[in-house]
Amino acid sequence: MTDTLNTPLKSTSPLTRAARLALMGVHFLYGFYLLAFRYRKLDRTAQVRLARRWSLRMLKVLGIEVVMRGEWPGEYPANTLMVANHISWLDIFALSSQTMTRFIAKMEIRHWPVVGWLVHAGGTLFIDRTNRRDASRVNQIMADALQSGDCMAVFPESTTSEGNVLLPFKSSLFESAILAGSRVQPVTLRYLDANGIPTTDPSYAGDTTFRESLAAILRHKVIRVEVTFGESLAAGTPPYDSRFALAEASRREVAAALRLSRDRPDTDGLSPLDPQAEVL
Repeated sequence: MTDTLNTPLKSTSPLTRAARLALMGVHFLYGFYLLAFRYRKLDRTAQVRLARRWSLRMLKVLGIEVVMRGEWPGEYPANTLMVANHISWLDIFALSSQTMTRFIAKMEIRHWPVVGWLVHAGGTLFIDRTNRRDASRVNQIMADALQSGDCMAVFPESTTSEGNVLLPFKSSLFESAILAGSRVQPVTLRYLDANGIPTTDPSYAGDTTFRESLAAILRHKVIRVEVTFGESLAAGTPPYDSRFALAEASRREVAAALRLSRDRPDTDGLSPLDPQAEVL
């Protein structure tokens, strides 16, 4: 019997890659149309379902399958702060395909052509990471949104990695969950190739450009992304009555899920991207 772990992966043909790229462009245009003319006219339930379908379709176009693990929190769990490890620009689609959220993004994205308008119209909040005082402003806006029934999402590593390390979680935006008395829902993301081996190809870290990341993704016939929901935490109640405790407990949940689900060889020789990073 063939050992699939040692079977080399076959790349997609140039024609398949071109077709996927074209379909991706068409789907983005469809998303622009939805946000410009339909999205704001819908109630919250309809918005959530429309966005989930759109995200699932985008992943399918790119040859990405989603596997959900853990206890599903629902389509749009009220007063919930989702916190996830950050690997790729695909992470937003992967999360949105399972549970729709409003995201927090760096201010520079707001000024990107087309994309900036799209994410703003979709309800994204923006933070100026060069200004420490801006976290207080965003925390209050997030807390108000959470208390009104929204589900928010942040990537507390504040940057992407290749997926083989877990960086320290910055605690600043966990304050919004304390203010709102929210549930904090840790989520673990992991990308695997057709043989079930973790792959760094979807990564958008370091000096990798979007074009390089997209090209690497398109070469795969299929990539599987695992979305694992951990145990939710009650913000503002012991032992999670500080943003630091919430950040550390969330990070432990994500790290534990990565260890339990990994099925790849040992990572000897891999170096953390940060002195405090944890090799997984």
